[in-house]
Amino acid sequence: MNFDISPEHRAIRDAVATVAKRFEPDYWLERDEDGVFPREFHRAMADAGWLGITLPEAYGGSGLGVTEAAIMMHEVASHGGGMAAASSVHVNLFGPHPIVLFGTEAQKSCWLPRLVAGTDQCCFGFTEPDAGLNTTHIKTFAQKVEGGYRVNGQKVWTSTAQVANKIMLLTRTTRLEDCKRPTDGITIFYTDLDRTKIDVKRIPKMGRKAVDSNTVFIDNLFIPESDRIGEEGKGFSYILHSLNPERILVAVEAIGIGQDALRRATRYARERVVFGRPIGMNQGIQHPLAENWMDLEAAYTMVMKAAWLYDNERPCGAEANAAKYLGAKAGHEACLQAVLTHGGFGYAKEYHVERLLREVTIMRIAPVTEQLIKCFIAEKVLELPKSY
Repeated sequence: MNFDISPEHRAIRDAVATVAKRFEPDYWLERDEDGVFPREFHRAMADAGWLGITLPEAYGGSGLGVTEAAIMMHEVASHGGGMAAASSVHVNLFGPHPIVLFGTEAQKSCWLPRLVAGTDQCCFGFTEPDAGLNTTHIKTFAQKVEGGYRVNGQKVWTSTAQVANKIMLLTRTTRLEDCKRPTDGITIFYTDLDRTKIDVKRIPKMGRKAVDSNTVFIDNLFIPESDRIGEEGKGFSYILHSLNPERILVAVEAIGIGQDALRRATRYARERVVFGRPIGMNQGIQHPLAENWMDLEAAYTMVMKAAWLYDNERPCGAEANAAKYLGAKAGHEACLQAVLTHGGFGYAKEYHVERLLREVTIMRIAPVTEQLIKCFIAEKVLELPKSY
């Protein structure tokens, strides 16, 4: 088993790092304070070709796998940008997967090159206030009409809806009570974000201020039939294809943020002198940071295993979920310890670690909770009875 990074993967890592390092931590601190979308960073990533790393070459992408995407997103998250940097480009990687797998040739030719070029920005209207992770209970409804559908409903935690011009929308086209199975009757659309019919309300939140989260109200939106992805009623099965890649990428982003925080903490521990000696000489400082390093490295190994399994078309549900759990937890603990290592200065914005802690916290919650991951492992790996 060879753990060396290949020349190709090293080239990806170094090239992405070159772009990411152009944006100093103070740039991200400013975006944290003013809440402005990091358009300069998004444009730099688009110009360098990274927005299409997983999309087919026929449509302007690079046609690479989740392993390469994970290497890319690890670097994006590792240089002070935190989740603001990661989330500004993350949705481009596997968010459009339903289009790639189930879209028509005309849809792919029209939509994908614009996503790769950064000309279009897409938000994802999947989550609803009364459904949460119970996706089969969404209520946003697309009523069939001549030439398309009329849609009414509400979404929540829709990221980048303030700046997006496109929306990938998950709806019901058959009401739950009329379906044979709860997963039936769900349909995906990719359409224009028509702000005359879609009201976007920003949600003030703990971190990642520069990448907006929103409540979205949809009132009598017409969507042409040509904007439906795949067959009507089969949308639930379509979104399953992107769940494992999403968990892998979220995990590696949390790890990158944690490693960034750990580097800042260890540097501070070497330089900060109290009682005539660097605080890094004290085992009370050393040992927690050493634990952080071990946990982050172990989580990264699980990420790369899950990515390898996915790219080689092997089952990877357990590994992808475990990677998300371990990565988010290790990243969060490293950021918390970085704040504690800095003492009072850890609470000061100029040292950036308090921002990284706020940024990484969301990874413990989304896109799937730690509790549901444990349920998944218990049932699917340990073959215990379903608990809910």
